[in-house]
Amino acid sequence: MPWLSIIGLGEEGVEGLSPAARALLEQAELVVGGHRHLALAGPLIRGRRLAWASPLADTLPELLAHRGRPVAVLASGDPFFFGVGSTLRPHLDPGEWRCLPQASSIALAAARLGWAQQDCPVVSLTGRPLEGLRPFLQPGRGLFVLCADGQTPARVARALSDWGLGETVMTVLEALGGPRERVRATTARGFDLADVDPLNLLTLEVRPGPGARILPRAPGLPDDWFEHDGQITKREVRALTLSSLAPRAGELLWDVGCGSGSVSIEWLLAHPANRAIALESHPERAARAMRNAADLGVPRLEVRRGRAPEGLEDLPAPDAVFLGGGARDAAVIERCWEALRPGGRLVANVVVVETQQVVLEAWQRLGGSLTRLSVERLDRVGGLHAFRPAMPVLQWVVEKG
Repeated sequence: MPWLSIIGLGEEGVEGLSPAARALLEQAELVVGGHRHLALAGPLIRGRRLAWASPLADTLPELLAHRGRPVAVLASGDPFFFGVGSTLRPHLDPGEWRCLPQASSIALAAARLGWAQQDCPVVSLTGRPLEGLRPFLQPGRGLFVLCADGQTPARVARALSDWGLGETVMTVLEALGGPRERVRATTARGFDLADVDPLNLLTLEVRPGPGARILPRAPGLPDDWFEHDGQITKREVRALTLSSLAPRAGELLWDVGCGSGSVSIEWLLAHPANRAIALESHPERAARAMRNAADLGVPRLEVRRGRAPEGLEDLPAPDAVFLGGGARDAAVIERCWEALRPGGRLVANVVVVETQQVVLEAWQRLGGSLTRLSVERLDRVGGLHAFRPAMPVLQWVVEKG
């Protein structure tokens, strides 16, 4: 029989619990939860109460020391939806726990507004940067936002206005399901709601204004969206590079010699679970890549200062490697190839002949495909126009068997 009961609790308190949840709560020798949850469930608690520490993980040793005896953990709504259930699960064996969820705050918000949950992404700003909203802000689409505190809605409103999305409709839903429930709507530009309850969430109906930068769902962002000093993989070549890197959900990219960080940023934009480590030896470029990542909605980009191959030591094994710089050193190619996971992809873009010679030697040993990419852009020639060719790029793509 499971010894741990993970019980979802709504703002209505014990009145919303099922008979089974009530019985498990009353029988528990130890009840763990936040101060608010412990107060809401107070009438049914018979055992010892233990409030979560900060950080929450500091409470786990004491909780797990009760293994085999009846313990209840209280959580908000659905414990496995942005909840404590996901924190507990790695420490438990199958059969040790049971979960009795309630309606999540998202379910309650959707019910109040008549929104289809499956059509609207959910973004949490609890302990996460505000810039993480940007990839999800698509015109005419709805979005649920889990807020960290009562100040979060005002911060979101200011950010939306700065991003050219001031007409976005914001609905603030506070203390859903309880006696203090309140639902108020405004626009980002006109936001003036005061006294927002710390327990709140937002819905956004995205309405861009003129000139708003909406992040597209395909690779190839305009070059001028990045801050750079000329060390950038240009838009057309970058789109083809992302196609060759073939990002898949949850994979890790090494971006060696990242420059402006454009390739690793678009790798991260491909899926919210993707990870990227960018290596850059120039301090100004490393700082610039971090600014670009924050500005374009992926502040989770990890930028490391260093030079390959030394700077690649002790990094987790990648699923893909991009050599925008560093391919001139055969030792860098060898180090990246050794670290690459089976089925992983290595992509190198090179321009100068000396680096092409190194890449051709690696291609002869490791195989893969070679493609010469050439782009011409319209430019002025005096008072007329002509197509001016950019320097051709040799792209090497190889998959590790």
